[in-house]
Amino acid sequence: MSETPEFPAIITGGGDLSAFISANKPAVDAALDHAGVLLFRGFDVPDPLAFEAAIEAYGEAGFTYEDSLSNAVRTNVTPRVFTANEAPPETEIFLHHEMAQTPLFPAKLLFYCEIAAESGGATPLCRSDWVLDQLRTANPEFVARVKAEGVRYTNVMPGSDDAGSGQGRSWRSTLSVTDQTGAETRLSALGYSWEWLEDESLRVTTAALPAVRELAAGGTSFFNQLIAAFRGWADSRNNPNKAVTFGDGTPITGVDMEPAIRIADELTYDLVWQKGDVALVDNFLVMHGRRPFRGRRRVLASLIA
Repeated sequence: MSETPEFPAIITGGGDLSAFISANKPAVDAALDHAGVLLFRGFDVPDPLAFEAAIEAYGEAGFTYEDSLSNAVRTNVTPRVFTANEAPPETEIFLHHEMAQTPLFPAKLLFYCEIAAESGGATPLCRSDWVLDQLRTANPEFVARVKAEGVRYTNVMPGSDDAGSGQGRSWRSTLSVTDQTGAETRLSALGYSWEWLEDESLRVTTAALPAVRELAAGGTSFFNQLIAAFRGWADSRNNPNKAVTFGDGTPITGVDMEPAIRIADELTYDLVWQKGDVALVDNFLVMHGRRPFRGRRRVLASLIA
């Protein structure tokens, strides 16, 4: 086994993907542990139902969008399949670990390309263990501080879904509540602080959440949402410069973030989708995002607990 694995690992084949996964589950898991991302290309995955069949064949419990604290507006297509972030095509979604800005997050992600974009629309992928290895040399004080203190995230949720923003999921949907009293009860249980705004929006700040994760297979990863929050949490309600702080509430600045952003950009691989592609991603090991695009693009997602 090489010290630097192929990234992502590409598995080419033909025929039914669900049958392939079912017959090769142990080998698939071993390959995922090594590479962090597996791209299944050339299999027969014509539609979302075939994608869901492959998910079921993988045989692991789902993590539903409804039960998540995701900031993104999404729509279910099947019980286990939903749209990826519905932000406008010109919006870049920067590197992140799925839902790492919350205390509830999935272990693995599955993506399916039903329609490839006319141009652009790649999914950037980055091994955050590699990022952390380099960041320890480039900015050791920052790594030590976020590891010791954790980080806090602040975002403003609208009263109703705003599909024009990557941060547009309403507080009603995010918290699975119908009124402000229910929202406050849920936020209190999560350890969040909050402030109601005049337009019925809700500003919330998390408790201090870990920014470095010990991996089950050994090693550590830069498991957080810092890059995406700092670079991309911008809309009519949110200011990226106020989105992230150290655990003690001190702002995280551009000087703090520059080495992490630069290293991650240098290590990023852009997955250029082909129709029928399916990608399996270890959410604890690999960050992902979305490049801007032109034309219609339909990439669907599913989460594994």
